[in-house]
Amino acid sequence: MQHEISSVDAGWWIVSHENKLWLPDGELPYGSAEKFALVGAQAMPVGEWQGETVWLIRENRDEHMMSVRQLIDLDVGLFQLAGRGVQLAEFYRSHRWCGYCGHEMNLSTREFAALCPHCRQRYYPQIAPCIIVAIRRGDRILLAHHARHRSNIYTVLAGFVEVGETLEQTVAREVMEESNVKVKNVRYVTSQPWPFPQSLMVAFMADYDSGDLQPDKKELLDADWFRYDQLPLLPPAGTVARRLIEDTVALCRAEAE
Repeated sequence: MQHEISSVDAGWWIVSHENKLWLPDGELPYGSAEKFALVGAQAMPVGEWQGETVWLIRENRDEHMMSVRQLIDLDVGLFQLAGRGVQLAEFYRSHRWCGYCGHEMNLSTREFAALCPHCRQRYYPQIAPCIIVAIRRGDRILLAHHARHRSNIYTVLAGFVEVGETLEQTVAREVMEESNVKVKNVRYVTSQPWPFPQSLMVAFMADYDSGDLQPDKKELLDADWFRYDQLPLLPPAGTVARRLIEDTVALCRAEAE
């Protein structure tokens, strides 16, 4: 899958190193390889966007290396491809050596995988499933200000799936741990690849069942039940969290009318 870039190559360029992305002028590079001085670099195609190849180059450009979060306002498809590139770059960086026998790894020529020529182990990029859930109580939605968020954004609850759990069990456990609330009527909504660093967000909606709200102060700075038409600062559009909130607001508004 590796390809030495020539002067005739063009497309979208994901230049990534240590979970960072090269964003000259704050944008994902698009155009000819010559325009961005990429001729001679080793690259691999990771997808296609609007008829153009999306290339991954595993390289540190020092300047203009930024988080993929800078691209969150891009079209969803291109953002997901950028996230794929960053995750693959980190996967290959962390799999230079075999974890079983210590020998140097080879990259597969047929798929996104790393192969050990000595013990024949095959490694694939691993994805961490994570639930995210909007909880409704009448005309209100449970929103929290997470300790990890630098801004004053309030969002829905989320957490990683543990070994041996179903997704529904994770919803119940995470909500109880973070808010002391029991939920019911848990239903699947959608999913979203989330490259921070390699998650798959699995989104649910649920209804309040019982319990007094008691935020886990280690995880949450604040949490409350917000009326659907009196909401705080929310996550940006394009995130699955924002969709869950908007879907819940639509349900509340429909019942209120």
